Amino acid sequence: MTDRTRRFEAAALPHLDAAYNLARWLLRDEHNAQDVVQEAYLRGFRFFDNFRGGDARPWLLGIVRNTCYTWLRNSGQAPEHVEFDEERDSRSHDAALPMAEDNPETLLMQKHERARLDKAIEELSPEFREVVVLRELEDLSYKEIAQVAAIPLGTVMSRLARARAMLRSALNRAD
Repeated sequence: MTDRTRRFEAAALPHLDAAYNLARWLLRDEHNAQDVVQEAYLRGFRFFDNFRGGDARPWLLGIVRNTCYTWLRNSGQAPEHVEFDEERDSRSHDAALPMAEDNPETLLMQKHERARLDKAIEELSPEFREVVVLRELEDLSYKEIAQVAAIPLGTVMSRLARARAMLRSALNRAD
């Protein structure tokens, strides 16, 4: 095993679960997500010499994201472009779920709420789904999300606000 291979593995393998999670949410299919993550890791290895050090997670997730969108385009499933609406997209709300107690009824309700939330996230278009997944599930900072998605920081904030509003609306409709 070469030194380059060892360095890539040390930088990239700890982020394999995050890469798969992002791909699964963007592609909505476990098997395609596995294939895309494998392709993304091959691309990452191929271009590892361009990695400038630091945290490999945003760099790698950016490759996964781009590989997902390439796969979607090639399969005819590319997301449609969404226009930015300053008034609608600038509002910010918090959509936190309440904390649960450790009794069976509460646990069952929590499981049901989680399923509803997963379904609502699934129904978001990819550009909104990715910012929610990267922020809320992968705990990336806004700056890291901007790096992964190759979009301005303000766009990250507006997409996240809009995605949260759409989730809140979807969850309220489902009640």
